Amino acid sequence: MKPKLLLMVLLLFTSFAFSQTFDVTGTVLDGSGLSLPGVNVKVKSSSQSTTTDFDGSFKLSGVSNGTTLVLSYIGYRTQEVVVSGPKVTVKMSDDTRSLDEVVVIGYGSQKKRELTGAVSVLDSKTLDILKPARIEQALQGTISGVNVTTQSGAPGAPIDVRIRGIATNGQNGPTTIIDGYVGDLNVLNPNDIETITVLKDAQAAIYGTIGANGIILVTTKMGKKNSKTRISFNSYTGFQEASRKLSILDATEYALLLNESYANGGRAIPYPNVSGLGKGTDWQKEVLGKGVPLLNSDLTISGGSEKITYSISGSHLDQEGVVGGDKSGYLRNTARIALGADLSDKFKLKTNVIYTYFNRKTINENGLGSVLFNALNVPATLSPYDANGNFTLVPSTTGFGTEIINPLAQIENTYNDYNYKKLNGNFGLDYKIFKGFVLSSSIGFNTANSESKTFDPQISYGGKVFDVQRSSVTQRTVNDNDYSFDIYGTYNTKIAENHNITATLGNTIYKQWGNSAVATGYDVPNNSWEFADLSLTKGLPTALNTGGYVYDQRRISYFGRAQYDYKGKYLFSAMIRRDSSTKFGPGNKVGYFPSFTAGWVASDEGFFGESQTFNFLKFRVSYGTLGNDQIPNNGYLSILNGEATYVFDGLLVNGAATGQIPNPDLKWEEAKKFDAGLDLRLFNDKVSVVADYFIDTRKDLLIPNIPVSGIIGVGAPGASAPTMNAGTVRNSGFEFAIDYKEKFSDSFSMTLGYNVTFLKNEVIEVNNGTGFIEQGSFGVGQPAAARMEAGKPIGYFYGYKTDGIFQNQAEVEAHPSQLALGANASPGDIRYVDINGDGVIDTKDRTDIGDPIADATMGFNIQLNYKNIDFAVYTFASVGNDMVRNYERTLSDANRLDYVLDRWTGEGTSNSVPKVTTGATANNVLSDYFVEDASYLRIQNVQLGYTLDPKVTQKAGITKLRLYAGVNNLYTFTKYKGFDPGASFGPTNRDGVSQSPIGAGIDYGFYPVPRTYLLGLNINF
Repeated sequence: MKPKLLLMVLLLFTSFAFSQTFDVTGTVLDGSGLSLPGVNVKVKSSSQSTTTDFDGSFKLSGVSNGTTLVLSYIGYRTQEVVVSGPKVTVKMSDDTRSLDEVVVIGYGSQKKRELTGAVSVLDSKTLDILKPARIEQALQGTISGVNVTTQSGAPGAPIDVRIRGIATNGQNGPTTIIDGYVGDLNVLNPNDIETITVLKDAQAAIYGTIGANGIILVTTKMGKKNSKTRISFNSYTGFQEASRKLSILDATEYALLLNESYANGGRAIPYPNVSGLGKGTDWQKEVLGKGVPLLNSDLTISGGSEKITYSISGSHLDQEGVVGGDKSGYLRNTARIALGADLSDKFKLKTNVIYTYFNRKTINENGLGSVLFNALNVPATLSPYDANGNFTLVPSTTGFGTEIINPLAQIENTYNDYNYKKLNGNFGLDYKIFKGFVLSSSIGFNTANSESKTFDPQISYGGKVFDVQRSSVTQRTVNDNDYSFDIYGTYNTKIAENHNITATLGNTIYKQWGNSAVATGYDVPNNSWEFADLSLTKGLPTALNTGGYVYDQRRISYFGRAQYDYKGKYLFSAMIRRDSSTKFGPGNKVGYFPSFTAGWVASDEGFFGESQTFNFLKFRVSYGTLGNDQIPNNGYLSILNGEATYVFDGLLVNGAATGQIPNPDLKWEEAKKFDAGLDLRLFNDKVSVVADYFIDTRKDLLIPNIPVSGIIGVGAPGASAPTMNAGTVRNSGFEFAIDYKEKFSDSFSMTLGYNVTFLKNEVIEVNNGTGFIEQGSFGVGQPAAARMEAGKPIGYFYGYKTDGIFQNQAEVEAHPSQLALGANASPGDIRYVDINGDGVIDTKDRTDIGDPIADATMGFNIQLNYKNIDFAVYTFASVGNDMVRNYERTLSDANRLDYVLDRWTGEGTSNSVPKVTTGATANNVLSDYFVEDASYLRIQNVQLGYTLDPKVTQKAGITKLRLYAGVNNLYTFTKYKGFDPGASFGPTNRDGVSQSPIGAGIDYGFYPVPRTYLLGLNINF
């Protein structure tokens, strides 16, 4: 009996011991041993969970030995830990390519392994390394299929983002969605961004008529639940300089060349004695600053309790320009507050409000007569100032033309100011009606106000086009507003364990409205910027001096999406959106945009086996229709926005007239997008490969100013031809991205990334009567330089092909006459090709001489971490894009780049650079002589950082202290002679905002993107 009783006692005691629960405390660290806040810690097969606080600590109550904890955090592998005692320390394994990572896809999210569309993600870690002044800059070279070009290197200048090519001659930029509402990338602080997701294919069809150019989804940072207050301060300061100077003739070289030019033209030489001229004035040095300051700081306070999360931040950016000193600069301040609250088990509230203020000053750029244009064309023989200390006047003789002026005087007499204030954000509420079904609603808003002032002082540059006879000030105010209301339901269910279904159904209401007023006043008191205000001007106008606009447009949309997978192996989704817009005529207000995507996770099949090489393989395909409605407001109507002058009682009276010709049949562009791709992981997930083949066919292009009969008055001031659906463009190509990540030891790890995009752009048709559209300018008084035409890339350069240099008179006489181009040829002149073979060189021989669109773009990135030291290099390359050299004024007395030193001076001396002469010549017409290969490789960012030992900094209450040094835009490898082969600027479209690709890639002396040296620190408390 006693043994049995003893056995029962032992069994009871053992059972009690094994069932005993206790509190578990733990610490979670990242790969470098630093505490990791915000990690989700969950008891497996239980609803019990918590989140690590700012110190990376967590606590769970009532846990028993043998319990499994599941730890997950975006950017790290999900890990499981078995509890064996009251204290746990976990070191998370960094893996930004985790298949369990949740990706935002628009009105919902999916795990990365379940994605069936072409979706790319850029996280905050990359933004921290790149330290871009503008978020768009971080997309260059980091995401395949995305190309970023600057319209100018000036602070605050617009940046163009293109996803999978250029498909229209209107607005080509993607739509940005910030936390669910339509917003702008350029008003955000990069340190407020958690992730940027790019939807490149039919996955974007859920956004309907605004998705044709792709969608960029921005998720901003939020506080973490159950975490202490966290304070993060980031700051960097630096200086900027021009990344490149052009090789221009110095004073002696210029004088000798000019003597030769005058002699060849049969004129007396202007510099009989060149001795003593020396190097002369380096005008680039005069206008390009060195050590130009840059300062950026931001502060974030975040945290959360069991029910509430919060994040409050502010930032300050102050950047001066490398051209123009204090006349060119950009200052941006932002403030943001984000709150989340679990109001109950069923209701969750989320709000995010951002305020942005920026001030920008600009100089004349991107055109004939710009500051850099003048710096390149004013000869080194002229000094900046005369004997009296006044700015030297550039002679107004024929040899200098009427637009070349002293660039320092031009900067000095430039006065403008632009202030922009924007408040935007959203308020969202989620209601969990029952298990698996959530109803979400959100109100997003943008309200922006801007004020600008431009002052033109009375000034004479010596008979130039920039002379101002009467001083004037122009002031403009703009008020733009929009709001959106989204409500949608999401239902998730599982049928028979293997069938997973997610359905989304919703409605969006969007309204946009605003107004503008502009006025000009003459005869500013004291001819001074200090008195440049409309209230002080008393001069009578000689023409209409007021203007403005008002607009109101709306869109109502319905959308639905169904997602299905079987065992996570066979994936399918279908979506459709119906949009109704006031932008189009009565018969075309409604559009339908369906799409389908599918995927197959082949590695989950039984026949795939347990391969040690191939860890994951998924095939994807998508097809759908998306829209683009980016046209001027009321584009299908004719409104009174033209200028007119009437006679009443014998007096001239300013009035308004009919503007553009109406087109009630106008409708949105349609993009038919096809994509086939695969996702592959190799060698224990160390290597990740993503490959896609795509075709994007854009139909019914919205083309403004279609030529029509002049009888109906398209040539009147303010009038214009109508906007019509009159073209088709196709972009096709291949994307490939590979990443390799290796952790060699606890002290050393490496990440390598390479991506490349091959692109073919082709215009399929232009239905405007002529079969082509011309835009873009070259020189003065020459025909349009670029075309959109079937069978060619959009915006290809249209001019004459060359065939070397005439070496003697016999060659001239044996060649078709070039007299129709403006002058008879002579030895030393450029020889043009008779394209049509009619024996005469004339305008019929113009042809394709170049393409501004790159054949391939690619990025290569490397990151190294050794103990507390981190190092990163990001590069970008563009291959196959051409650019027109148009910053050299083709006048006899203008300065030249030093390549003219290799000019033709007699038979056999040169077959590439023509002679110099003041005589009549056809050498200056647009030809491939002025078109250059603008391919380049750029080292975009190099950064070296050091993180102090946490054991040391934590004694001062600092959880992380990192110091770093970096260089942005370190060096560009290129054969292009101009300032920046990566810049692009096209003619402004009629909407006054977008740039046309027809005429892009013509270089008037692009403001160079600066090279920036940075010193910074990151501190977390």
